[in-house]
Amino acid sequence: MYSRPVVTYLDQFSIERRMIIRLEDGTAIPRFEQLRAQISVMVAVGRLEPTQRLPTVRDLAQQLDMAPGTVARAYRELETDGLVEGRGRAGTFVVDEPPHSEPLRERRERIARLAVGFTFDARQVGATNEEALAAVAEALSIE
Repeated sequence: MYSRPVVTYLDQFSIERRMIIRLEDGTAIPRFEQLRAQISVMVAVGRLEPTQRLPTVRDLAQQLDMAPGTVARAYRELETDGLVEGRGRAGTFVVDEPPHSEPLRERRERIARLAVGFTFDARQVGATNEEALAAVAEALSIE
């Protein structure tokens, strides 16, 4: 069975952020490793952006119903992997240039190309701007 909590937290600019963390019970994969792997993917695909602060260990542990030591271990592993850096009382942050991640500019260009392709296809079927935007909004809300 999966837990599927939406983790909410405030970043360093007091902007509310959300992450979906799926932890599977009854598997041979330890929970710290499940957490580490999911955060690693979020960094790699740009869902967690460079310099973005992560939730505190205590807050994340509470929201995921985990021991703080388990979350701390996942953060230590991420730091060892070069994806995040601990800054003491300031928190844990995604590094400026995470290894194995698509550079931000290239990612934005790729998203722009996808948007142009979608727009072309929507025009081909005669969709209005409102219909196209509604379709995108609906697709983004499905998780």
